[in-house]
Amino acid sequence: MGVKYLWDVLEPCKKTYPLDHLQNKRVCVDLSCWMVELHKVNQSYCATKEKVYLRGFFHRLRALIALNCSVILVSDGSIPGIKVPTYRRRLKSRFEVADDGVEPGKETSLKRNMGSEFSCMIKEAKVIASTLGILCLDGVEEAEAQCALLNLESLCDACFSSDSDIFLFGAKTVYREICLGEGGYVVCYEMENIKNKLGLGRNSLIALALLLGSDYSQGVRGIRQAKACEIVRSVGENVILEKVSSEGLSFVKKPRNSKKQVRPPVCSKKGTLPLVVINGSNSDPEELEQIKEVIDAFMNPKCHPADSNTVSRALAEFSFQRTKLQEICHQFFEWPPEKTDEYILPKIAERNLRRFAILQSRSVEVDVNLPFHKLQIPEKCPVSEIIKTRKVQGRECFEVSWNDLEGLETSIVPADLVERACPEKILEFKEKMEAKKKKPKPKQKQPKSKQKETSSPTKSSSLIELSLKLQHIVLNPTSVEEAEQEKEQQNPKKHNYLSLIDSPAKENSNSDWSIMDRFGVTSSSCSLYPETEVIDLISPCPEVRSRSMTRSYQEQKSHDQKLETVIELSDSETDDEEHCRKSRELRMFLENIKKDIIL
Repeated sequence: MGVKYLWDVLEPCKKTYPLDHLQNKRVCVDLSCWMVELHKVNQSYCATKEKVYLRGFFHRLRALIALNCSVILVSDGSIPGIKVPTYRRRLKSRFEVADDGVEPGKETSLKRNMGSEFSCMIKEAKVIASTLGILCLDGVEEAEAQCALLNLESLCDACFSSDSDIFLFGAKTVYREICLGEGGYVVCYEMENIKNKLGLGRNSLIALALLLGSDYSQGVRGIRQAKACEIVRSVGENVILEKVSSEGLSFVKKPRNSKKQVRPPVCSKKGTLPLVVINGSNSDPEELEQIKEVIDAFMNPKCHPADSNTVSRALAEFSFQRTKLQEICHQFFEWPPEKTDEYILPKIAERNLRRFAILQSRSVEVDVNLPFHKLQIPEKCPVSEIIKTRKVQGRECFEVSWNDLEGLETSIVPADLVERACPEKILEFKEKMEAKKKKPKPKQKQPKSKQKETSSPTKSSSLIELSLKLQHIVLNPTSVEEAEQEKEQQNPKKHNYLSLIDSPAKENSNSDWSIMDRFGVTSSSCSLYPETEVIDLISPCPEVRSRSMTRSYQEQKSHDQKLETVIELSDSETDDEEHCRKSRELRMFLENIKKDIIL
């Protein structure tokens, strides 16, 4: 429980930090407080049977492991003699406990019942923690007193506890709450901040415990926390305990102009401090002795000394036992080994990377002027390579592959951590991505429909050009022949296909038909088209009257046979494959023109 209403008094000093605030720290944990919190989440029979509280404890530990936060678990020992009356009173509120006849003030420390349900929960938590390489320090009496001593001696950075009297034992930094998952955080209270903001030091807090009540005293009846703080501040941090030890609580006087009557002190219950009334006097030597015992219990609690072998062993680091952890998780949670590895191995890998980042930063501090690749870092970087970028809960991360970690190939870690630990891996990843961008991508084939759409305008335009050329050939045959002769004289090595085709036709035909006969065009048909008209081969040809055709179908057929003979001769005379291909194309072109004109 701690001191009554003390968390309300300390509320202005409450701070909330993100979960990353715990990275690379060493913390002590009041194990009893954690198990009580986790057990209160769901106290149903099914939750107890399925050990929901134990799973919550496991997930807290793995979250701290990933942050490279060293954990020291501390369990309660015997119950202090001064706390035994309070302990018995709490038991009576739940169970009917017979009076053992112990005289007030004669109680000694009481051993806890190790066979109780809560003690079994503590044992299970210790077993899981041991497989993760975390040992538990069994306190002599109060666990929060042992945690506060380690924090006071700077053997740990902070303490986890929900008992407010941990400040009275000397703790400097206390985490009251921890929340995991998205937006995880811890609630923190610092003694230095309490002094500066509230004007309350350790001595003042002990005096508040005497006034408000705690596990060791019942406090003063009728006084509130605001009034108690005002009284303690008025006396002063340095002299408050001396004044209480010598005068008791009689200095707590009723305010002036108060209409309340002075009442005598109220008798206390057996084994507890008296309930002092405001403006009452308490100078009984026996009661003063009890107040001194309370002050001594807070100032000098029974704990393992900071330099003892027990504490040194608890501070030592042990490696986690993978096989043993798989067996325990299967026993408690019925998890297969793969699921246990999925939970814990990425956290172990992230912890190793954080430790490597610390090692690198220290090396940089020693060899400030040396480039990174020349630093003598004894450990190998745990990251093999960066696979790709990720974003987890709005945070930039990398998916990386690991070196020498059995059972784990890849996992996701924060990008800033990789940048601190191995910036050269990020450079390699960026170079690889830039090389992929520069590499040309293979062209994708267009669908046939698109190909037809793109090719149709080209075909139509080529047909228009050919029609213009045909009209020029038909209407000006002499100019075409002269141009071909000049071209042949300039380049005699090349074959002139038109002359090759025309030469046999000229020998076997009359002079009247010459060029027009070769293309199946008669003089009468040419007279139908004026010189300015362009022959359009795309649109249907106009109907030609039968009487305008001067040549019969048989003459046309014989002319076609002669033309094919000439083309075959030209094909046989050349051995050049390219020339043959061009001659075939020309032949097909002429046949198409002939068919179009006939139709």
